[in-house]
Amino acid sequence: MKILIIEDERVLAESIETYLSESGFICQIASTVSDALEKISFYDYECILLDLMLPDGDGFKVLKALKQDAKTDGVIIISAKDMLATRIEGLNLGADDFLAKPFHLSELLARVQAIVRRKMFNGIPVISFNEIEIDLNAKSVRVNHKDIDLTRKEYDLLLYLFGNKNKVLSKAAIAEHLSGDMADMLDSHDFVYAHMKNLKKKLNEYGCADYIKTLYGVGYKWQG
Repeated sequence: MKILIIEDERVLAESIETYLSESGFICQIASTVSDALEKISFYDYECILLDLMLPDGDGFKVLKALKQDAKTDGVIIISAKDMLATRIEGLNLGADDFLAKPFHLSELLARVQAIVRRKMFNGIPVISFNEIEIDLNAKSVRVNHKDIDLTRKEYDLLLYLFGNKNKVLSKAAIAEHLSGDMADMLDSHDFVYAHMKNLKKKLNEYGCADYIKTLYGVGYKWQG
């Protein structure tokens, strides 16, 4: 799951990146409005952390661009401008939440997780599908009432497939989801096949039905 951190305070941005990365998120940093606009034009994010005071302009420009392009990325404004008018303007432009600086990283994580749950799974913390149960807070998966040991990438892949149930996902889209903008630097997307193969094998070993369908030359989809 990808997070875009739009923050020009380098120490703070790197602290957020480290903390969220340890919780399983793929983080990218933009320190200017222009950099942020370029990233959101090429990539989709589960959540964007948006500072409002940036060196080359107002962070509201990013919200306006997201709204104009009808993008559904979750947005949490993180700002020292903790005024009612600022909060209202941000929410009216499509932000999902507002967190005033300074804040605890643990609270930021909780809010990011809430945004992801709300965007992908209607705010439900534990999702079930036939023999599968996924605890979004614990990042754990059970199949037929037994815990299954997935790697971080396999867990993210499972959520991505399930969250886009019955939709065809290309290898390129999956590669971007798992690796962020690093996917553009890879010679091939063979690693997607490797993660998919391992995930399917583990699910099968625990008696899970074959919900992941391969559409050769096109991509994959969760069918059910």
